[in-house]
Amino acid sequence: MWLVKRGWKSITRKSKSNKQHPAERFAAPGTIAKGQPLKAMISRPLVELIAESFADVRPQFDSQQFVEQAMDGLEQLELSPRAAHVAAALAAQLPTDFDETAPILISSLGPPLSASEGNGLAPFFYLPHSHLIASQGVNRFESGMQAIHELTRRFTAEFCMRPFIVKYPQQTLQRLQDWVTDPSPHVRRLISEGTRPRLPWGIRLRAIQEEPALTLPLLEQLKDDSELYVRRSVANHLADLLKDHPEQIFQLCHQWIAEVNGKNVPRDRTNARFWMIRHAVRLPAKKGDATALKLRQLAASPRNR
Repeated sequence: MWLVKRGWKSITRKSKSNKQHPAERFAAPGTIAKGQPLKAMISRPLVELIAESFADVRPQFDSQQFVEQAMDGLEQLELSPRAAHVAAALAAQLPTDFDETAPILISSLGPPLSASEGNGLAPFFYLPHSHLIASQGVNRFESGMQAIHELTRRFTAEFCMRPFIVKYPQQTLQRLQDWVTDPSPHVRRLISEGTRPRLPWGIRLRAIQEEPALTLPLLEQLKDDSELYVRRSVANHLADLLKDHPEQIFQLCHQWIAEVNGKNVPRDRTNARFWMIRHAVRLPAKKGDATALKLRQLAASPRNR
């Protein structure tokens, strides 16, 4: 059962072994709540648990020095700067070459998430790890992408992957193509979410914003994913592209509807495809865009027609 403490939950289900990974002992709100700022999660308890996780796999890791450096000035910072500050303290304890750091970082991680929904905010345990990969891992493509692959199975890597897309656009997109059939829905979602050109709170990916053909082949392969978690991301990616290329994306939506509409396609797949289209065009439809409204009508569930 989930470990719960005053309404806060741990990151994964309780381990079968007696000893839990530090990440499993991290308590965080199940949802964003009034009076509980997210930045409060990046505090001494988290810093000490991170220290323990690294000390377990790196004997020379100086936990006391790390905690002191991480806590120095932490309380004056907001959420993202706090995570970056802790990441800088981690970097001071790790090799300067990320090819050497990556195996240590990966070994320090706890168990992957067992579900794609309902994990609450406890995965924010890994927000400093994300900043470390973004700042240090981007200097080493292979080890950086390996760290991203492991991180996204436990938290999310859509933000730390973006510097890789900017620095190594072709290599990163090719690697994402390799991951399209990954068994983890978290990895498959990253392919779509991490490449969204207008991802909220993420750096703008202007190359993809200007040329949708860079990511549309990936979305094509994910549009009928078995997980709603992934399909929702595909819809949001399309919504981003719609803002700059409405005619092209509206045409694609018509094409995706035609592929399953009235064909010998299982109903659940058709309904899933229709839901994705409705979700993708919801914002222009709310503004009264005639094409978006027509698409939502065409993609209405059979019982609503």
